[in-house]
Amino acid sequence: MMKKKNISASKASLVLFLCQMVSALDVPLDSKLLEELLQPPTIIQQSPKDYIVDPRENIVIQCEAKGKPPPSFSWTRNGTHFDIDKDALVTMKPNSGTLVVNIMNGGKAEAYEGVYQCTARNERGAAISNNIVIRPSRSPLWTKEKLEPNHVREGDSLVLHCRPPVGLPPPIIFWMDNAFQRLPQSERVSQGLNGDLYFSNVQPEDTREDYICYARFNHTQTIQQKQPISVKVFSMDSLNDTIAANLSDTDIYGAKPVTERQPVLLTPTGSTSTKVELRGNVLLLECIAAGLPTPVIRWIKEGGELPANRTFFENFKKTLKIIDVSEADSGNYKCIARNTLGSAHHVISVTVKAAPYWITAPRNLVLSPGEDGTLICRANGNPKPDITWLANGVPIAIAPEDPSRKVDGDTIIFSHVQERSSAVYQCNASNEYGYLLANAFVNVLAEPPRILTPANKLYQVIADSPALLDCAYFGSPKPEIEWFKGVKGSILRGNEYVFHDNGTLEIPVAQKDSTGTYTCVARNELGKIQNEVQLEVKDPTMIIKQPEYKVIQRYGQVSFECIIKHDPTLLPTVVWLKDNDELPDDERFLVGKDNLTIMNVTDKDDGTYTCVVNTTLDSVSASAVLTVVAAPPTPAIIYARPNPPFDLELTGQLERSIELSWVPGDENNSPITNFVIEFEDGLHEPGVWHYQTEVPGTQTTVQLKLSPYVNYSFRVIAVNEIGRSQPSEPSEQYLTKSANPDENPSNVQGIGSEPDNLVITWESLKGFQSNGPGLQYKVSWRQKDVDDEWTSVIVANVSKYIVSGTPTFVPYEIKVQALNDLGYAPEPLEVIGHSGEDLPMVAPGNVQVHVINSTLAKVHWDPVPPKTVRGHLQGYKVYYWKVQSLSRRNRRHVEKKILTFRGNKTFGMLPGLEPYSSYKLNVRVVNGKGEGPASPDKVFKTPEGVPSSPSFLKITNPTLDSLTLEWGSPTHPNGVLTSYILKFQPINNTHELGPLVEIRIPANESSLILKNLNYSTRYKFYFNAQTSVGSGSQITEEAVTIMDEVQPLYPRIRNVTTAAAETYANISWEYEGPDHVNFYVEYGVAGSKEDWKKEIVNASRSFFVLKGLTPGTAYKVRVGAEGLSQGPGVRSSEDVFETGPAMASRQVDIATQGWFIGLMCAVALLILILLIVCFIRRNKGGKYPVKEKEDAHADPEIQPMKEDDGTFGEYRSLESDAEDHKPLKKGSRTPSDRTVKKEDSDDSLVDYGEGVNGQFNEDGSFIGQYSGKKEKEPAEGNESSEAPSPVNAMNSFV
Repeated sequence: MMKKKNISASKASLVLFLCQMVSALDVPLDSKLLEELLQPPTIIQQSPKDYIVDPRENIVIQCEAKGKPPPSFSWTRNGTHFDIDKDALVTMKPNSGTLVVNIMNGGKAEAYEGVYQCTARNERGAAISNNIVIRPSRSPLWTKEKLEPNHVREGDSLVLHCRPPVGLPPPIIFWMDNAFQRLPQSERVSQGLNGDLYFSNVQPEDTREDYICYARFNHTQTIQQKQPISVKVFSMDSLNDTIAANLSDTDIYGAKPVTERQPVLLTPTGSTSTKVELRGNVLLLECIAAGLPTPVIRWIKEGGELPANRTFFENFKKTLKIIDVSEADSGNYKCIARNTLGSAHHVISVTVKAAPYWITAPRNLVLSPGEDGTLICRANGNPKPDITWLANGVPIAIAPEDPSRKVDGDTIIFSHVQERSSAVYQCNASNEYGYLLANAFVNVLAEPPRILTPANKLYQVIADSPALLDCAYFGSPKPEIEWFKGVKGSILRGNEYVFHDNGTLEIPVAQKDSTGTYTCVARNELGKIQNEVQLEVKDPTMIIKQPEYKVIQRYGQVSFECIIKHDPTLLPTVVWLKDNDELPDDERFLVGKDNLTIMNVTDKDDGTYTCVVNTTLDSVSASAVLTVVAAPPTPAIIYARPNPPFDLELTGQLERSIELSWVPGDENNSPITNFVIEFEDGLHEPGVWHYQTEVPGTQTTVQLKLSPYVNYSFRVIAVNEIGRSQPSEPSEQYLTKSANPDENPSNVQGIGSEPDNLVITWESLKGFQSNGPGLQYKVSWRQKDVDDEWTSVIVANVSKYIVSGTPTFVPYEIKVQALNDLGYAPEPLEVIGHSGEDLPMVAPGNVQVHVINSTLAKVHWDPVPPKTVRGHLQGYKVYYWKVQSLSRRNRRHVEKKILTFRGNKTFGMLPGLEPYSSYKLNVRVVNGKGEGPASPDKVFKTPEGVPSSPSFLKITNPTLDSLTLEWGSPTHPNGVLTSYILKFQPINNTHELGPLVEIRIPANESSLILKNLNYSTRYKFYFNAQTSVGSGSQITEEAVTIMDEVQPLYPRIRNVTTAAAETYANISWEYEGPDHVNFYVEYGVAGSKEDWKKEIVNASRSFFVLKGLTPGTAYKVRVGAEGLSQGPGVRSSEDVFETGPAMASRQVDIATQGWFIGLMCAVALLILILLIVCFIRRNKGGKYPVKEKEDAHADPEIQPMKEDDGTFGEYRSLESDAEDHKPLKKGSRTPSDRTVKKEDSDDSLVDYGEGVNGQFNEDGSFIGQYSGKKEKEPAEGNESSEAPSPVNAMNSFV
């Protein structure tokens, strides 16, 4: 029996919402659809939370976002607005939120240290980035100290302290000697995690004066060294000799021998310690012990096992490394140091904490008006993180209220959403170890149905197979899909069809009568749309006469038939196969239209033959077997592969040769043509056989050449016309003596991977080429054309060696010589390599531009000096971009173009320029590392060209003898228009053209009334524009004068005009007729089959502003009137206009608005009056309330601007629109906490300490020490004087 459960109302509603969330809209990945749909901003790229920058290079703080309309960007720094317009060194990339701080032009990286956050905003919401903590890297100098020599007794322990300077990030530590060779490390001598060098016990060979600790700072690419440390080890033998020299023979003398000691831990100290590590990080535990003999370290986990596959031992098992740690790795880890005298141990208690990590991150939600949905944000951590929500970057508690939204802990529940519910929500999960931030938008769309499948798409299938007809769609609310067959067919239903959720119609078994036109209809409450597709059902391809089994005598002739039947509209191809592979390339095989014939059949032709027939829709095949037999009455002769040789014998053994003999096996009626000898190297590659040599079939003995240090075994294979025999049994083994290597490594190269190194590589010798044990390589190098000695190093059997500290891109002579335990190979050949490349130092000079014509220019430059290239010259890059059109004087989005000219070219052609435009270009040299600096921008202008055709030509108001012509100026004037040329001629009933009349019209005209025309006559018009260069392409139109003059019908709407901007258009018209009518404007995308969109006009105005248009789109528009007392309403003729191209959005600076300036003046005047009154009352001995004093000194509140309060009109001219896109001027901005704070501009660089102690090494590397910025203390108010901590900012987001 089913058990009943009671669920509370709140939980039931939550379950209901979670179920309904599945019904959220899926937006198809259709590029055209995605461009048209409105979408809140989404952050797609941002800099890391902890961003350490090179103080010598420009700081680039990334913030990229997408959205529709494209979002605008703003930044905060240390929690307050960051006005980039007030800082000349800070720029924002076009159409991007990425900031570039120009440090290389005199900026100080320390001045820009802080916490940055980016906001991307459009009309649908605002997305925010992580808190990005900017810190310049630091590589401070080593503290000067006086190091005393270390005098140590043999067998004692020793620790050489490194104590590197504290850098950001921490440096990498390594120990080397004066020759820049790494000091060898072992179980006895090793480097600790803190950089110190530990000796478990010292030996006499440890005596040296050049123990040097190096610190490498990767960000600044500098290496610093500590002063050399001297170690002197006193052995017992030397001490005894000293004592003996000072005593007589009768005296008893001698020192105690070296005393063995049981292990003692050098690090960590004590018996226990603790360590805290974060989940997902690498856990490193270290134990280094002193003792003699050298102790061996072993690790265990108390009460458990070390995790498999994640545990590694480093530094001779002194370091325990566990990767990707989790809470389960918490516990006690014990290291045990043991030698023959005893043991010591240490227990490290490990606690694994966790920064927040996602369980369920919130996901974007696309809903229809009236739908429900949820955003879920679940995270875990140790300790458990706190979940907070923000809406459009503002804490949700103080965000504008939304009745459709309800916050329930880690879930936001939306019910019955409307379009105004669209927003971007931020979920912040934080604990003391960090935070997570996720943006997720709620996008409420109301969209009529759209069908994305192309119209009249043709589908072809084979009869009796499934047919799938696509109807990809989108709409909000989700449209209903119906299918019809034929133009006026009924809706398709029944079991013979399958209707998929994505709109696809499936016909499981298509028949010939399924051919026809199918119509898909998508509808929702906002409209409907339909699309037609075509289905053709083809006859299947069949093989009506298949090839048959054949038995043929050798040297005979055989034929296979393959006769097919196919649909006449399909083109078949026939392919023959033998044993599922291509036919042999043999002229004996003849392929006909319906058959395959094999002439002069041999035994090799035996097999299976297949006829394969392919069309674009199907494929069929049929096979038959061919058996080849001997021709009677000749007795059958069996031809087969030979039997393997046997009785292999080795004689005449020498160091480099041996004699091999064998007995051939039976040749099986086919003479043996040759023998193949193979060998196995049981020492280096056991089980792998290599080709040695080949001898004629008449020879059964061969003298073989041998290589040293190879354990040879041999086998022999016999070959005849039929094939190869099985290998013989292996011979006995013969081990050759070791010798020096005979050859050196091949393919030696020297190519730098960094500007200060040289990577030498080579192909290692094979095992049998080593000629002996202990294969190594002697790597030698010296700088070419410099009187310098060879520097050499011997490395193990590897194939690469890196030389550090080299000058940038200089040639080196390189050689690599093989050696083994017996000696060296012959002297190797020298090769030339180069150290690493660096970016070019200078830009090309003397850049000149020669404009050839209006679309082509030639650029010249002087080559850069070869020494400044600092690498292999690859060529030059020319960056050029259009600044503005000289005819329109409007700046557009700058799209830089790049042309690359290979090699040492000093000129190039720039094609595809736009006439009558201003351009800029610069040139950069390119090497293998990258591009050098750009040359100064060179400005050049292209001359005028011929214009494009006029944007439109309309002919209206036909009368008996006149026509009115209206036109639009060319989209691309390509110069200054001088005039328009109008040509026209009459056309009679037989389409013959009459005399041509030409009229020149001034360039400032946009309409013309042609009079004295013939009545009831068709005219053809040719219209084009002219510049000083010539005439552009023409536009043609035809029109007819009327037969009888009639009075215009009333009411009517005429002279509809449009003034379009980027995202809106002002529509105006003239109306003739009775009063008290209601106007409306209908519009849609030109050329689209979508229904007209309708906007009601308030009152009886004769203009209207269409908003929310897409930039760069052609629209159709018409104006109608309804509510007439007599008869139906009227509509105007259609007009077509095009919106302007998309411009980079800019925020309006409030400080430049007239109302704001007036308000500030009024407040200043009021404060002045209050001060005067207070001064008078004070002089009279009066008192005034404290509140009045506070009000007199309070900062004015900046009131928000409403869109519909009359401050901004609905229509803006193109000139004012261009003004809106000018760069923002300096002004105030209201902080997020709705209070007005002091302008950041009140601060100056004088208030910040500039404590930069910089030094340069002799090689030019910068090793300066950077000091942090000193924060300015607040002058007044109750703000905290403590500077914001970047670490705290990382742990908590808001």
